[in-house]
Amino acid sequence: MTDLRRPPLDRLDQPVEPGRVRLPRFDPEAFGQWSENIARYMGTAKFIVYMTIVIAAWFGWNTLAPASMRFDPYTFTFLTLILSLQASYAAPLILLAQNRQTDRDRLAMDEDRRRAAMQKADTEYLAREIASLRIALGEVATRDFLRSELTRLADELDEAATRRQKLDRKEWEEEHS
Repeated sequence: MTDLRRPPLDRLDQPVEPGRVRLPRFDPEAFGQWSENIARYMGTAKFIVYMTIVIAAWFGWNTLAPASMRFDPYTFTFLTLILSLQASYAAPLILLAQNRQTDRDRLAMDEDRRRAAMQKADTEYLAREIASLRIALGEVATRDFLRSELTRLADELDEAATRRQKLDRKEWEEEHS
């Protein structure tokens, strides 16, 4: 049993309005990638070489072939039309690819800017921490200070031991004399 109040659905489960032409849908991302691939190919030496070979063959055929076999006589109107058609499609595809690259560059630049700000904040934090450690270390004995104090104490102990030996020797000589 069907509900007569609901409009019929098309193959994409969208209501179909009577008298409206439904245009095909396409994925903008897939179309963008396709245009980038075309633009990338058109910017290669391979494309230029192939295009030059095709145009040279076109010229050669339409100037050297028997008159009855020429399909585009001397002013090459059909070739001009083909090249104009190619250019009319190539230009928007290249612009679309450039716009997509610009968007990617902008996103990358925003991410770089965000990372640079984080690194700057981290660097400033570390600089403050190092400064506070230096201030704290100003109140703490340094390695050089401890070394000099231990050297001084060792010298005092050596002198005391030497005096003690001299005193012990004197006492021993007095006892045995």
